[in-house]
Amino acid sequence: MAFDYKKEYKEFYMPKSKPSIVDVPAMNYIAVRGKGNPNAEDSEYKQSIGLLYAIAFTIKMSKMGDHHIEGYFDYVVPPLEGFWWQENTVGIDYSRKDDFCFVSVIRLPDFVTRADFDWAIEEATRKKKMDFSKVEFMTYTEGTCVQIMHVGPYDEEPASIALMDKFAEENGYVNDITDKRMHHEIYLSDARKVAPERLKTVIRHPVRKIR
Repeated sequence: MAFDYKKEYKEFYMPKSKPSIVDVPAMNYIAVRGKGNPNAEDSEYKQSIGLLYAIAFTIKMSKMGDHHIEGYFDYVVPPLEGFWWQENTVGIDYSRKDDFCFVSVIRLPDFVTRADFDWAIEEATRKKKMDFSKVEFMTYTEGTCVQIMHVGPYDEEPASIALMDKFAEENGYVNDITDKRMHHEIYLSDARKVAPERLKTVIRHPVRKIR
């Protein structure tokens, strides 16, 4: 059976609908940066998703070709994630979608090296005749965060974030969003197929202990 990160690391992908504190270690990602309203037709965000999955599946299906990745095991491609911010803004203002900046990511298995990633870029470029120059290998350590499972439309996330802020304060933490520690979402539902009221999204914010 294929290794499923969502099932094997439930503390990171399947939190409760009540806030909790989690310590997130360094992880490697396929990443694409961009700006603008993610809902706009032909947006940079929508383009980023196509680029990410093309590389993710090139790596996953490497077992079928000549490129052998040391330590490879069969796995389910992890869910789409996104780090979001707005310039000169504390937190996220959902009414200003045109001002969004993002890093769209998919987690890489630990056995994927930078050399394997570079091979995947070259292989996808050759096979798909597309430009993958925006795609990066990114290592990121989130550290201590507060998180929650948000169920419902993305525009209703502020209610869940308010619960996270309250929980953090009650447990001796304060929000620590900076230009290097960002609002983080993990998308467990396909918005093209799931009704808005049933969408499941992990929301994660960096926090630090109050001195």
